[in-house]
Amino acid sequence: MKLTLKQILLLSSVFISSVIFGQDSIPLFDYSKSAEFEIGDVRVEGAKFLDSKILVTLSGLTKGEKLKVPGDQIPKAIKALWKQKLFTNVSIIADRIVGGKVYLIIRVEERPRISRYSLKGIKTSDADDIKKKIDLRAGSIFTENMKSLTINSIKTYFIDKGFLSVKVTITEQRDTLLANSVLLRINVEKGVKVQIDQINFTGNKVFSEKTLRNKMKETHEKPQFDASGFFKFKRNLAMDSNPQKWYQVLGNIVAPLELWNYWSKHTHVNLNIFSASKFKRDDYEDDKNHVIEFYNNKGYRDAHITSDTFYLEDSKNMVINIKVNEGKKYYFRNIYFNGNTKYPDSILSRIVNIKRGEVYSQKLLDERINMNPQGGDLSSLYMDDGYLFFSVSPMEVKIEGDSIDLELRINEGAQATINEVRIVGNTKTNEKVIRRELRTLPGNKFSRSDLIRSQREITNLGYFDAQQLDVVPIPNPENGTVDIEYRVVEKPSDQLELSAGYGGQATATNTGGLFGTLGVNFTNFSIRNIIDRKAWTPLPSGDGQRFSIRVQSNGRAFQSYSVSFTEPWLGGKKPESLNIAFNRLRANTLDPNNYALIDGSYYSTSLYLGLGSRLKWPDDFFTGEIGMEFQEYVLNNYASYFTYTTGTALNFNLQLTLSRDSREMAGPTFYNKGFYFMVQGKFTLPYSYMFPGRENINYQDPNVPDAVKYKWVEFHKWKMLFEWYAPVWKNMVFKASANLSFLGLYNPAIGYAPFERVELGGDGLSNLNSATQLGRDIVSLRGYPIVTPTGGSPIYNKYSMELRYPITLGQSATIYALIFLDAGNYWNTIKDYKPYDLARSAGAGVRVFLPMFGLLGFDYGFGWDRAKFGLVPTGNNIFSKYGQFNIILGRQPE
Repeated sequence: MKLTLKQILLLSSVFISSVIFGQDSIPLFDYSKSAEFEIGDVRVEGAKFLDSKILVTLSGLTKGEKLKVPGDQIPKAIKALWKQKLFTNVSIIADRIVGGKVYLIIRVEERPRISRYSLKGIKTSDADDIKKKIDLRAGSIFTENMKSLTINSIKTYFIDKGFLSVKVTITEQRDTLLANSVLLRINVEKGVKVQIDQINFTGNKVFSEKTLRNKMKETHEKPQFDASGFFKFKRNLAMDSNPQKWYQVLGNIVAPLELWNYWSKHTHVNLNIFSASKFKRDDYEDDKNHVIEFYNNKGYRDAHITSDTFYLEDSKNMVINIKVNEGKKYYFRNIYFNGNTKYPDSILSRIVNIKRGEVYSQKLLDERINMNPQGGDLSSLYMDDGYLFFSVSPMEVKIEGDSIDLELRINEGAQATINEVRIVGNTKTNEKVIRRELRTLPGNKFSRSDLIRSQREITNLGYFDAQQLDVVPIPNPENGTVDIEYRVVEKPSDQLELSAGYGGQATATNTGGLFGTLGVNFTNFSIRNIIDRKAWTPLPSGDGQRFSIRVQSNGRAFQSYSVSFTEPWLGGKKPESLNIAFNRLRANTLDPNNYALIDGSYYSTSLYLGLGSRLKWPDDFFTGEIGMEFQEYVLNNYASYFTYTTGTALNFNLQLTLSRDSREMAGPTFYNKGFYFMVQGKFTLPYSYMFPGRENINYQDPNVPDAVKYKWVEFHKWKMLFEWYAPVWKNMVFKASANLSFLGLYNPAIGYAPFERVELGGDGLSNLNSATQLGRDIVSLRGYPIVTPTGGSPIYNKYSMELRYPITLGQSATIYALIFLDAGNYWNTIKDYKPYDLARSAGAGVRVFLPMFGLLGFDYGFGWDRAKFGLVPTGNNIFSKYGQFNIILGRQPE
């Protein structure tokens, strides 16, 4: 039978496409004759959603191109189209031949597109999470690759949750409403959740199984308890002693210790309910490495895992068996240095500080060479002096018995100079605000410690997300320089305070009623752009200044206004600050027979002006500030807080403050390490000695009214605050603090001034309104109500310890939980002062910091020395009788 060219092309293309579809290979054809044609045109049939011109381009068949038959052009074109994975069928045929030109048709059948899909067999919450992980969009082509990716993503999701036998099937159903579309029905059979029942170690002689299991960070046994052994334990106790006593195991002092001994001796008693017991292969492999790292750091450098198996002992429980070979214990012997020219061996030995005979530890060696985040290693020594290209390679040069000799081969490289410093990512904050905090300046030698310090200073500005701040040195070895790029991400830092509270029923001396507070704190303000209308978005910002306004009122009974402004770099060239604050308060007492009438009034006005400077000695963590404050108090038949009801008092004082702050912030209000202390002195002039005959006052006369004695307030006041933060475990932070305030007097005949005292106890909020206007310190003693007398106290001590654990340190919120121990007391004279006679309390709390609304906190404290203040237990339950619930708003109490 004789075939025409058209028939040959048709048969060969169909056959080739079918072979390609089945085997993804190109067959070979042997034709007895060959011909050559010019492609007259190429058109596409069957493409409803894809661009025909693009398909022709992908095929490689071009109008005017020569086409040899038989040849490889048609098979290549079909294969190129199959590679797109967009079709269920592809063929190329010759439509007609006219005058030596062949006209080709590319016929395709497009794969169906997704119209919608559904997830069956799982909870709504799981379905919502899975939809975020799979990429099934309406209108997209559903390919075999997409199907496999979807199934694997769903399986991985449930395997990570412990469902190791999960099954996922996807069925396609043609959508009758949309052409060439399918409905996907995804069915999930989770199966039974598998937990790790036991992790067994064999071959270990030096360290117990329990110790090795604890080194596995993510692979844990499920919580379990050997009940039979426990009851046997109880029976043995009952046989050996009084049954009634020992059966109350958890309520006895000795029994919990015995119970702990029992738990520590039994291998598979695990009460850790906070660790997941799911099996994840990647985490498991990492945890095996953690076990070996533990051995290596204890001197067992040859330790390795010889075998490990895991299997299901039933449908729900997995058993893991790990066999280890511990090897022998090694020790450091001699450490030599090679290649060092900058520093002699004696200095390098002092830095490494590994003594002959110390247990061999890879972790210790790494920390002493280049992995100590606190500095003090070889790498820090060199890099702080510009040797950016420094490197050191430890080599084991001799092993004899259990001793190892090391040679530290040093490549010092050349000193690097900072060429360019770039800042990227600041969309709101002016670049100069960031640059003035940097220690890395163009032209300076590179310094690792300067780099770390600059990063700390940027973080402490509070304008950028600490988690996303990145510092990238970009070395240029060819010219011995380095560029440094600081990458920042702006975060909301301004705060809005909007709150209300109820002060109880009004009385003659208590304004009571509903209190409202409105305040704004702009932490990145720009006063120079106030006149620039374009800068109001919504307020001028970016220059790092602080500007705050706060208004508090409950109507005409009480009103308070405060305004403050801080410029941290006065003049823009040196870290010298300007602080201005203004406060105005008006309070009225009410007629006891008619609360609508005002019976007495009190006004206070204060103005503060301070100049601060960053010091260079002893180091540049120190700052000093000198300030002047003027306060006026005007009383008219006002009976509250004061020793007199009518009169005017003037308080003009000089303030000197010295502080050091090396704290580092992991998030707003959350410090994770560092030290802070502050010493402050406030002084007035000794008016009674300078002007002894002022207004013919005889200060020795006990009948002189207080309103006369305190018209010009005189005192000296000393205040000290210490805070220390240290990381404990993972993100957990330990904080220790100590507070002391002492109010002194010049003239014993006058006594302690009624101002500048302390109010100890309570939440630091309910008494904040008026007390702050009197210059009083509001000090919270958790677990107790306000314990100082109505007039306050001149002396107090407070010590506190906290364990803080962050729940989230994200840009949108900072949340951390804490437990605390507090101890404090007050004294009325220096003769009564006993720094160790303290009232103690313990409790727990939580802090929430929202960028727009500031700090919100809750504490519950249990005070067990309430009798020290003559407090009688009151309330309906143990929590109200012996403890105190506190709310913190806007500020952290001292």
